[in-house]
Amino acid sequence: RIRYLEHNGHGIGITGVVMAAHVAGMFLPSPFSGWLVDRFGYVPIAAGAGVIMLVAGLLAAWAPVDSVGTLLLALVLLGLGWNLGLVSGTTLVTDAAPLETSARTQGVVNLGVALAGAGAGLSSGLIVTAASYATLTLAGGVLALLIVPIAAIARRSRVEAAAIRYPSMDSPHSGACVQAVRVESEEVPSRVSRARIELCGR
Repeated sequence: RIRYLEHNGHGIGITGVVMAAHVAGMFLPSPFSGWLVDRFGYVPIAAGAGVIMLVAGLLAAWAPVDSVGTLLLALVLLGLGWNLGLVSGTTLVTDAAPLETSARTQGVVNLGVALAGAGAGLSSGLIVTAASYATLTLAGGVLALLIVPIAAIARRSRVEAAAIRYPSMDSPHSGACVQAVRVESEEVPSRVSRARIELCGR
């Protein structure tokens, strides 16, 4: 992004403003993103993240080279989509991993995120050189949509596992199930927790 701006004649001042806005979009919305995940669940927020990053890719691909405002908007949206994806994805991992392996799983995921970022940084220059900046942004936007099916599949697997463990209210474990998820929903009032309470009541 920096090289793209400089290559098209923009000064270091403009470049700094655009990058600062992008970084702000990546981190400032975190408290609000967490509230959204608690309120609506990680699947809708992950879907929103994918759509926002796709829009960012389209804007960046079609922005005129002299339109700093359009590129700034694209990078702010990219940062916002990244933030929503990270928060919803972290919630997904925390919810899906067993308590005894949760910290280790989260560490492995964080390492994967870092390696993916490093790999994307290295490959992006090659893509721009071999094709174009527009190709890079469009490919990134399309790849971002993979968040949606991955989050949906993970949630379905988690709910099915809960159904196997506590199949019905007639089960001798149903009371423990309701009690466990009720405590969880009070500590983390997410849609997933409320869904488990409904599941236990079937």
